[in-house]
Amino acid sequence: MRDRARARLEILGAAFLFSTGGAAIKAADFSSWQVAGFRSGIAAVAVWLFLPEARRLRQGRLGVTLATAMAYAATLILFVLANRLTTAANTIFLQSTAPVYILLLAPWLLKEHVRRQDLMFMGLIAVGMACFFAGRQQVFATAPDPVRGNILALCSGVTYAAMLLGLRHMGTQGGSPAAAVALGNLLAFLLAAPQAFPLGSHSGVSWAVVSYLGIFQIGLAYALLTRGIPHVPTFEASLLLFLEPALNPLIAWFVHGEFPGPWALTGGAIILAATGFKGWTDSRATPHPT
Repeated sequence: MRDRARARLEILGAAFLFSTGGAAIKAADFSSWQVAGFRSGIAAVAVWLFLPEARRLRQGRLGVTLATAMAYAATLILFVLANRLTTAANTIFLQSTAPVYILLLAPWLLKEHVRRQDLMFMGLIAVGMACFFAGRQQVFATAPDPVRGNILALCSGVTYAAMLLGLRHMGTQGGSPAAAVALGNLLAFLLAAPQAFPLGSHSGVSWAVVSYLGIFQIGLAYALLTRGIPHVPTFEASLLLFLEPALNPLIAWFVHGEFPGPWALTGGAIILAATGFKGWTDSRATPHPT
């Protein structure tokens, strides 16, 4: 029981650290590409230090590890670019549409069948997604181009889904998900580097923010998640991780004054409710050991 309680706290800690990403990304005076590159470069080192399994690339699994890392690298970059153009709420809610793309890709990649209730779930997510593009888009100093940012956030949902599918495959085939996370951050740094230089002059606060993003918001968060996940049922863990999309907009509102409009709040509520309900129904349909 004590291990289960500690595991819950570790997952909640990871979700909280993840949720600070939107506000922190907007706080640094670096360009979008500089934030994406330096955040991931620092995170690659942090994950490598925090997680011993990240240092083990297993023979025979390099292909799927590299593919998963590439999808994660794209997700990291798109998440930062989207956050600098649209609100943190829109970014995290639209990235949370990843389960739809998992359902669309799973029949081809994992040979999993789509059920009737999955089609209903995809329809609800589509309605939620449409809400983000309805009505007049609110513009903030920290969200100057919401339409383009929303499109990038949708793209991050696709790449995030590809990453999750890769991690699921690695988990069943004896791969090292932590190695894919470390490699993905390294690739994101290398991909962003050409756009990140020349560096220019930046404040110590901005360097501290980027360091926080790499060490804590990614590195420590993944270390906590890796420690806690094995000791908590899958559905319970997914509910605990819902703290991230719930807190992310609140932190951005508190720090930057970003308040999502009614359409965005409606769309986010639909996406999160549909995802939570699907997780609940899937957990009930899965046989539990006795």
